[in-house]
Amino acid sequence: MSAGAGDPASDLPFDDTTDFESADRGFLGALVPAVVRADDGRVVWDNDAYRFLRGRCPDTAHPSLWRQAQLCARQGLYEVTEGIYQVRGLDLSNMTLVEGDRGVIVIDPLISAECAAAALALYREHRGDRRVTGLIYTHSHADHFGGSRGVLPRGSGDGVPILAPRGFLEHAVSENVYAGPAMTRRASFMYGDRLPKSPDGQISAGLGMTMSTGTVTLVPPTVDVTRTGQEEVVDGVRIVFQLTPGTEAPAEMNFSFPDKRALCLAENATHNMHNILTLRGAVVRDARVWSRYLDEAIGFFDETYDVAFASHHWPTWGRQNVVRFIAEQRDLYAYLHDQTLRMINQGLTGPEIAEEMRLPPALERAWHARGYYGSVSHNVKAIYQRYLGWFDGNVAHLWEHPPAELAGRYVELAGGAEEALAKARAYVDAGDLRFAATLLNHIVFADAGNTAARETLAGVYDRLGRGAENGPWRNFYLTSALELRQGAGSAQIDMTNPEMAMALTTEQLIDSIAVTIDGPRAWDDSFTIDLVLTDEQHRHRLTLHNGALTHRDTPFGEFPHASAGLTLTLTKFQLLDVLAGKGLDRVMTEGDPELLARLFSYVTKPDTSFGVVTP
Repeated sequence: MSAGAGDPASDLPFDDTTDFESADRGFLGALVPAVVRADDGRVVWDNDAYRFLRGRCPDTAHPSLWRQAQLCARQGLYEVTEGIYQVRGLDLSNMTLVEGDRGVIVIDPLISAECAAAALALYREHRGDRRVTGLIYTHSHADHFGGSRGVLPRGSGDGVPILAPRGFLEHAVSENVYAGPAMTRRASFMYGDRLPKSPDGQISAGLGMTMSTGTVTLVPPTVDVTRTGQEEVVDGVRIVFQLTPGTEAPAEMNFSFPDKRALCLAENATHNMHNILTLRGAVVRDARVWSRYLDEAIGFFDETYDVAFASHHWPTWGRQNVVRFIAEQRDLYAYLHDQTLRMINQGLTGPEIAEEMRLPPALERAWHARGYYGSVSHNVKAIYQRYLGWFDGNVAHLWEHPPAELAGRYVELAGGAEEALAKARAYVDAGDLRFAATLLNHIVFADAGNTAARETLAGVYDRLGRGAENGPWRNFYLTSALELRQGAGSAQIDMTNPEMAMALTTEQLIDSIAVTIDGPRAWDDSFTIDLVLTDEQHRHRLTLHNGALTHRDTPFGEFPHASAGLTLTLTKFQLLDVLAGKGLDRVMTEGDPELLARLFSYVTKPDTSFGVVTP
């Protein structure tokens, strides 16, 4: 059993079926078959692949994670309360629909346009062909905005209000575009998209089943929620907002529908322990602030709801049940934060604290606090990282060799690869899978072609994964085993497609180019390019100097003291074409057009199949 497994399954209240009753409550109908395809026929979602979860838990899965997967696999349209519906099981996240005077307000349109369109069609099948009259993004993660074009196709959304928390677009871009290629590559391990859907393969991600692989889109917000207590009326529906920045996402919000007595908790309180830092990578979240916003929600929304729902999982009905649920989630993040800081100040490091940390018994036995998505182990390390960074204070760790060189030295110390492999197998036989994985990883990094070491390590990862209660841990281990056996795969989700580019501001487009510049090759070059955006009434000066591409924004009528080497006068749409390598002949140019070619010559393409478990 891996460290992600938590307490033995026999200690958990499997006779408590409340979650199953809640997950089935209000069921109206399912999508049959539960398969969504892209226009080219490619399958981007297949919930029917999880039919095997109807059986008993096999010995290839942790019983607690199996239970969570059975709950998350439920699929269809559900009534939350009068006038509020959810489509669950058609993507990693839920899509919620709130009926207004003239149509329906969509909350969180899933990851991909194809799945969002299928979810909306399922709703309309049961509730009538209501048009979309509002769109709300609860926060800045792609599984809550990526399907926006599936509910608001181009040309259909004019005048439809699109609400999001302050800072939404900035954080959506910084997380999903700037670091998107690396994060998406790691996400393929976290969600196990290369694994077969089977009892010994991918069974869940804990937060939901997995990610859809369709077209990620983004329709920019038109209404910013800037303060707690802000009220908006959308299609006759009154909404009261609570801003919760720095919680599960840098830009996030809870909100209530007081006239419908319903509370949306976004992704701040779901039926699992969440991540303080996701395994795919992200900005470290603030567990202290997270806990305080949950406590604020209890008081701020008091007496205004009879049901609470979220962007994942199933609702909680009954005011007292909701208060208890939020309070236990509050206590979970507060306890992890405060106890980590207590042990930090006693001199313990992140890995040491992770071994020492134990949750209070009441939280250990609360199903919604189990580590299906986040875990005590990696959350504690994330809190340590937030306060003290990657360096643990031991100067031996300050300037270590990179992994491959370090591995070679360890293998040499062990007496060579053959001797090291024999010792690793002895640790496997003794049941010390954690150290066996460490030692075998060194052998693989010292010689990636050592097939015996690769297969032995893959077997260790199989065992660690199948014993894990945490969905991403299971998927990471099993995908790592697959990669050791079959080689690297590419991420299936594209965060750099034209639909995403259209949603970026001009500044964000320029920044997304800046992070791809090959600095060493550009060291000795220097020039400026002005982009005059006629539809935005702004001039953007790009400067390449010392290998860095920087830019400055000036109002349309102001001119820099020195002229640029090249000036392009164009619209935002034309700029997208130019960045895609076409349409320059339709743009007004002044100066040396070769400067644009020089700039593009320094642009690199990200590697979407870089090694993760191999050097």
